[in-house]
Amino acid sequence: MNTTSVYLERAVTQFASLPGIGRKTAMRLVLHLLRRERADMEAFASTISELAANVRYCSVCHNLSDESLCPICASTGRDHTTVCVVENVQDVMAIEATQQYNGVYHVLGGVISPMDGIGPQDLEIESLVERVKANDLRELIFALSPTMEGDTTAFYIFRRLPDINIPVTTLARGVAQNDQLQYTDELTLGRSLVERRPFTNQH
Repeated sequence: MNTTSVYLERAVTQFASLPGIGRKTAMRLVLHLLRRERADMEAFASTISELAANVRYCSVCHNLSDESLCPICASTGRDHTTVCVVENVQDVMAIEATQQYNGVYHVLGGVISPMDGIGPQDLEIESLVERVKANDLRELIFALSPTMEGDTTAFYIFRRLPDINIPVTTLARGVAQNDQLQYTDELTLGRSLVERRPFTNQH
């Protein structure tokens, strides 16, 4: 796709680097921006710049945050003895939307997937193990997507905690096999969380 502007081409290339955005869609987005008022474009650019400069990962759970500690980890109203292990930030948002959980989280940043070159060392598993060992927890919940990769990750973490003396639970299988957690409807996800069951490496 050839354009008459180097700046336009650069902008299209950046938009097309986003997941799910092809070059045609990227071009439509950039042209739409160009039709907006200059002040709107500058506000858009400023927001992206502020995002890059200010958003970080929580030092405890690895959720996105404006501070070193995210609002969930910093809250005195949450149950800090219950930790829900999730794959990504979108899963935190999905569970929070159900309003059925009042504990805290641990975001792995993905799941073990040899086909994609993702191993345990690429995820926040070690920090989870240390977190469990260092804190007086009452329950550890695996809220990973019911896929082969999600199950493999849960099994790996479970094996890393052989001396754990707290209940380890997983979501009830109201979430369909091979579904990603973030795309499950709130009612189904909420019920699966409430009806969670003991985790074993034979489940």
